[in-house]
Amino acid sequence: MSSNLFPNQTPSYILAFQFSSWYPRFSKQSIKSTIVRPLSQDFIDYLNSESVFVPEGSEDLPAESTLSDESEDEEEYIDEPAPRRYAFPELDKQIRDSVKKYGAIFPKLNFSSPKDASWVLPSSSPLKCTCPADIYLLLKSSDFISHDLSVENVFNGCLPATSAPSPHPSWPEYHLELVLRKWYPVDTSRELRCFVRQNRLLAISQRDRNYYDFFNDLPTQEKIITTVETFWQSIRSKWDAQEDYIFDFLLTRDLSQGHLLDFNPYAPRTDPLLFTYQDLCDLLLLNDTRPKLRVIDSPSHPAGISNAPAHQHNMIPFEALSLGNGRNIEEFAEIWKETVRESTI
Repeated sequence: MSSNLFPNQTPSYILAFQFSSWYPRFSKQSIKSTIVRPLSQDFIDYLNSESVFVPEGSEDLPAESTLSDESEDEEEYIDEPAPRRYAFPELDKQIRDSVKKYGAIFPKLNFSSPKDASWVLPSSSPLKCTCPADIYLLLKSSDFISHDLSVENVFNGCLPATSAPSPHPSWPEYHLELVLRKWYPVDTSRELRCFVRQNRLLAISQRDRNYYDFFNDLPTQEKIITTVETFWQSIRSKWDAQEDYIFDFLLTRDLSQGHLLDFNPYAPRTDPLLFTYQDLCDLLLLNDTRPKLRVIDSPSHPAGISNAPAHQHNMIPFEALSLGNGRNIEEFAEIWKETVRESTI
């Protein structure tokens, strides 16, 4: 790839896109959210620990006695080290307060959300969390959030803070944060990804890779482009320190307005969806006055998805394979959740 495909990837540039950096400036245009920062080292250790389980006290269930579970077989395992147990009463309270405030919530960390683990909660209300255990279960079941747990991952590909060569560059301070966002059902057919380079709105891509007939109506496409341009003009001055960025946008039902979902760095780590970064570079050189919109224009579009669920590679953990037994995903998810609950008793 040509080096001019991307702006300089510095730590300060990347940190500008963590949630706590941009949300205070754009809270009125975005989804209501609560930021918990910084998180304790114990919580980070919990997220990095093996297997899927929820901390003690995180479920809204009455406590159960385990006295009846004692048996003569206990002596057989007396020399085995007890697994580390985790409990986060203060964080549990903050999560429950947010549920009370918003009705329901969905989580993300500094940059990443656990949408690849949405299968563990009912498919009728994806990512909808109503208790701390739901939050923890999503985070522990997700591959996506591992990006945010390591400073090396966060600053991967960045130029070091100093020009001195070093196999272990000194990165700036980085604190993990938990974001609790107000949950409501999102129509994914109206989600867009918008690309800004050198302070120019270059392109707009459909995010969901399904075919939608309304997207292929030319007057509708013009309306969508106008709506995105109008919104971008209303926020661009707040990004005066960043000329290169990507933002995710949710159109209203009438396609005349929208809500800001997220900001992403203009970097290889951000999926360009129906474009390539070379496409975007070419658009920058064309000097077109209007952004280019790309959508799935037919059911057979090569970038379209099949009927298989998104992120299916992450849907069946190895430990859970024996639990499926032909059940549908909601039945399976409920059994898996019960298995996780039992692991904390």
